[in-house]
Amino acid sequence: MYKLNFDAAVFTGTKSLSFGVVMRNNMGEVLAALLAKGPPVANSEEAEILACRKALEFVVEVGFQEVVVEGDNAIVMRGLTATSPDKSMLGNMYEDARCLAMRFRSLSASCVRCSAHGVAPFFGSICKTIK
Repeated sequence: MYKLNFDAAVFTGTKSLSFGVVMRNNMGEVLAALLAKGPPVANSEEAEILACRKALEFVVEVGFQEVVVEGDNAIVMRGLTATSPDKSMLGNMYEDARCLAMRFRSLSASCVRCSAHGVAPFFGSICKTIK
């Protein structure tokens, strides 16, 4: 099992998005990482589901098959594992992320505080430089 952490940062003045992804093994060693900019977003939920979707896409491309996904937005993490369609304005994004999630042999998702996964402070400082 590999642990996938992701986080998003929204810059209020421009509503621009930056996000980071880290894949670690069971010893906490970084195996793959991604830092990127995204489109302007309306709110933090949209930012987090976009970051989650990009994180899953990245990990599929890298070739991992058994993943524990950790993010800090409980709504997004519940939406990733939901079995019923999401009828919200972000429903298509959730559906896209769930389709990517089905490509894994094993995938579980959990919500963790930013400080618990140790990625947010790192990405927060770097995301400001790519704004």
